[in-house]
Amino acid sequence: MTAVIVAENLKKVFGDFLAVDSVAFSVEEGEMFGFLGPNGAGKTTAMRMIQCVSPMTSGKLEVFGMDVNTRQREIKFWMGVVPQENNLDPDFTVYENLLVFSRYFDIPEDEAKRRVDELLEFVHLEEKRDTMTESLSGGMKRRLVLARALINRPRLLILDEPTVGLDPQSRHLMWDKLKGLKKEGVTIVLTTHYLEEAAQLCDRLVIMDHGEILVEGTPEDMINEYIGPAIVEADNDPNVISCLDKHQANYEILGDEIQIYTDDPQEIADHLLSECRLTSVTARASTLEDVFLKLTGRKLRE
Repeated sequence: MTAVIVAENLKKVFGDFLAVDSVAFSVEEGEMFGFLGPNGAGKTTAMRMIQCVSPMTSGKLEVFGMDVNTRQREIKFWMGVVPQENNLDPDFTVYENLLVFSRYFDIPEDEAKRRVDELLEFVHLEEKRDTMTESLSGGMKRRLVLARALINRPRLLILDEPTVGLDPQSRHLMWDKLKGLKKEGVTIVLTTHYLEEAAQLCDRLVIMDHGEILVEGTPEDMINEYIGPAIVEADNDPNVISCLDKHQANYEILGDEIQIYTDDPQEIADHLLSECRLTSVTARASTLEDVFLKLTGRKLRE
């Protein structure tokens, strides 16, 4: 496969603050690749360097085999960007927002009009074509921003928190659109705070914290390596801990709760209920969120 993005020893410094600390990653053509991390982890800074809007401090970063330092114009020609904020022009209708944006790419007017019609149909906004953007719902605005990012038929689509603030129906509709684009061969890179979204969409992802990449891989591989397929949850009790230690169980104490990581949740649950004299336990499948919290911690960061 062909690598669309290649980063080696990539670093970004703001004054005395090291935002991205010598990371390395690659994104293959046609895959959906995710950046996860707490606030301030460095993921958005990495995305901005890929977009050619924030110059790197040192290292190597190539997009489509081109250096981001010297060939920004060519790279941006083949790139579409969905920013975190809905920065639509309130003075234009839905249709006009797309048509005016097409001029940045020197698309002939007749071709631009054809593309606008196609994209409005793609994001289910045909009936809103003459509506001012301020009258749109949050989900409609997000879909319009996606349509705008596709006006130049990009080979690489960058999305920063693409479904933030959306209701479940709008979020799933956005997921369907992104999956459809991937099937058409578009390479997609996204950041998200929704761990379920990353697990649903991403072929591979990285989890970042403090400017470094902690782990890289498929969601399934991460879950199996760091957690295991299942978790049994029980109340934090000294007798339970003693019982688990005696059997060398793999567990973690999280406040008033104990989480036991296991390949056989039924066996652990039966053991806790009988030998450890517990009256209730909960067994569930492990998720990407469990991996994320284990690697980055549970303390809230602003």
